[in-house]
Amino acid sequence: MILRIVALRFFLALVLASLAGTGGYAQQDEQEALEAKKEQLEEEIREINRLLLSEREQKGSVLDQMEALDQKIGRQQQLIRVTNQQSNLLNRRINANIRNISKLRGELETLKADYAGMIRKSYRNRSKQNRLLFLLSSQSWYQAFKRLQYMKQYTQYRKEQGEEIQQKTEELTVLNQNLSLQRKEKEALIAENRKVRDQLLAEVKSQKNLLQTIRQNESSYAAEIEAKRREAREIDRQIERLIRSAIAASNRESSSGSASSSRFALTPEASLIATNFSANKGNLIWPVEKGVKKQGYGIYQDAVYPGIKHQSNGVIIATDEGARARAVFEGEVIAILAVPGGNKGVQVKHGNYISTYYNLSELYVRKGDKVKIKDELGQIHTNRSNGLTQLKFYLYRDATRLNPEEWIYRL
Repeated sequence: MILRIVALRFFLALVLASLAGTGGYAQQDEQEALEAKKEQLEEEIREINRLLLSEREQKGSVLDQMEALDQKIGRQQQLIRVTNQQSNLLNRRINANIRNISKLRGELETLKADYAGMIRKSYRNRSKQNRLLFLLSSQSWYQAFKRLQYMKQYTQYRKEQGEEIQQKTEELTVLNQNLSLQRKEKEALIAENRKVRDQLLAEVKSQKNLLQTIRQNESSYAAEIEAKRREAREIDRQIERLIRSAIAASNRESSSGSASSSRFALTPEASLIATNFSANKGNLIWPVEKGVKKQGYGIYQDAVYPGIKHQSNGVIIATDEGARARAVFEGEVIAILAVPGGNKGVQVKHGNYISTYYNLSELYVRKGDKVKIKDELGQIHTNRSNGLTQLKFYLYRDATRLNPEEWIYRL
């Protein structure tokens, strides 16, 4: 019966330890994920400062400054949310630590009291003569043997109790040290959060000043917006016209002889490339070595007049002057774009997927060239009026527009 109780207690202790360990691992994973997200946001804010909000504030258009500030404020708000999540997670860990310390102290006091009682009892019966008389007073050899075993077990138990007291004392020391570190970490997070909030308030104030400037000269802002819209519409028309033309030409040359302008008729080789491209969804490399997303895909609010909506059919990535566009996957150059009054672009076919790289001042490839992943396609144009170097990147499957943010890693 006693053995069963001991076994049951041991089993329960293992289960509780396992559950505690699982919770600890889950919190550690959550902490690491939050830290990674925080580092990413901090890097994006640094890149926005470096690429969009540095010396260019003096020579860039008010619209460019407004868009950059809008981006930075958005990242700072995300950063504050992440640091709040980290602070809440630390609170949970601190509270759990406090509960563990309290429990461990109670266990330690009980162990010490038991151990003190054993020591006092051992002191009273410490002489060899008492132990010998205890054995000799046995009524049989079997009872003497059992008494000897009891004395050995008692001595071993006392030793184990002493070791357990030492172990729990060490555990308590470690928990107290961890608690101190966690509290310092939380204080650092709170200070960091306060700093980001102060920066955010300064950026919001700067944005309000810009808004006032824009609204004083509304006609100039409207003209700038309309010029950007016209350029975007022209790029979209050219991209889609060239894709339809490439599909029709490819299908005429294929054995099917179809001149359909909606889908590519794939060869076995092209089908394999398309399958590999699709398998890399969410993990494709950036079309620049280093940069920051300036404008995402889809419908977005105007930075000045939130009631006005804009449509972006690709993404805009700001990068360093002199940067080159690079292929996000292996493929074949199927077209060169040249928008009247604008810059150049390159279209690369990956099976039945097409990636487009626009706003290039210099091209390194020609139609028909085979390219590998990371091959340089051309130098990205730097706008001398605002100092910005921006690549416009688009992605299609056949003639269907795709969201590049779902395909490029952490875009």
